[in-house]
Amino acid sequence: MSLREGQFRNPSGCAVVGVIDRSGDPMSGEGMILASEVMHDRSNGLGGGFAGYGIYPHYKEFYAFHLFYDGKTSQAETEAFLGRHFEIVYSSEIQTRKLPSVTNEPLIYRYFLAPLPRKLANSHLDEREYVARCVNRVNAEVKGAYVFSSGKNMGIFKGVGYPEDIGRFYRLEEYEGYAWTCHGRYPTNTPGWWGGAHPFGLLDFSIVHNGEISSYDANRRYIEMFGYKCTLQTDTEVITYIIDYLVRKKGLTLEEVAHVIAASFWTTIAEKGEDARERETLLRRMFPSLLVTGPFSIILGYTGGLMALNDRLKLRSMVCAEKGSRAYISSEESAIRRIEPELDKIWAPAGGEPVIFELYEGGRG
Repeated sequence: MSLREGQFRNPSGCAVVGVIDRSGDPMSGEGMILASEVMHDRSNGLGGGFAGYGIYPHYKEFYAFHLFYDGKTSQAETEAFLGRHFEIVYSSEIQTRKLPSVTNEPLIYRYFLAPLPRKLANSHLDEREYVARCVNRVNAEVKGAYVFSSGKNMGIFKGVGYPEDIGRFYRLEEYEGYAWTCHGRYPTNTPGWWGGAHPFGLLDFSIVHNGEISSYDANRRYIEMFGYKCTLQTDTEVITYIIDYLVRKKGLTLEEVAHVIAASFWTTIAEKGEDARERETLLRRMFPSLLVTGPFSIILGYTGGLMALNDRLKLRSMVCAEKGSRAYISSEESAIRRIEPELDKIWAPAGGEPVIFELYEGGRG
């Protein structure tokens, strides 16, 4: 008896790929579409998505909200909320291309926003916390509305379908950015729906993730103590909030974040030099509930850079490469070579080892 798609479990499924031009030169989203095609069999058509950085240079000082709506009622309620908390500089439906392989799409809108000064002052919050709380309120309280992208000069584009089809649906060849990430989804425990596709984002942070974390409940319970609302029942959403909390609220560096969520075993820490041993011991003791266990490989996108990180046992594949000013991260070498056949350097990071690529000083991102 032959098994059909969806009747078997693919434990190494999902595809992730990212590229950054560290000089800040813009690249079309077409390259990510081509790279995702090579890893078609890592997805099953239940989710694909992209994040692009530097794509809104004319509105780079404003927060770019991308929203899904189930209907006009949720849209009207959300727009009334946004109008009470932000100046809406520009809004429009996101232009898409009709494809037979992409169906049942929700209403998809884009807003460029600035917090209303009086509202922001009365909130006694810094601007980014104010925006993050507004995002969480919409997603938790407005039925049928979901803010899936909320950073400055960046945007997430995702949906139900294979990633190459989702990229063409959103006409990503018409966008240019200095960094891109892409995800092809093979869901194992959650349904395929538009909001559940990757990347997940909050402010300028975005995460694409291959794997399945066994620490979801412990991570979720801890992070929700700090005002986050995990409404989607997916581990990738939790990872996004963990990174936002550690970087934006606690002031950790990305290297320190890696030592929290992909912490070395105690026996490994004991063998390190004194400074590293003390630092990693302190981080493990400060944030024990934010250790992410189980197999994962992630790409974190943020303003000015990308970070690649595997779980500490490296139970999911990941390779990195460089060619001139461009740096690449992918589940498979073949996807990188699809868009850059000749590479200067290629390697596989060790488990728990963060690889960080950032814009050169003075880069145009």
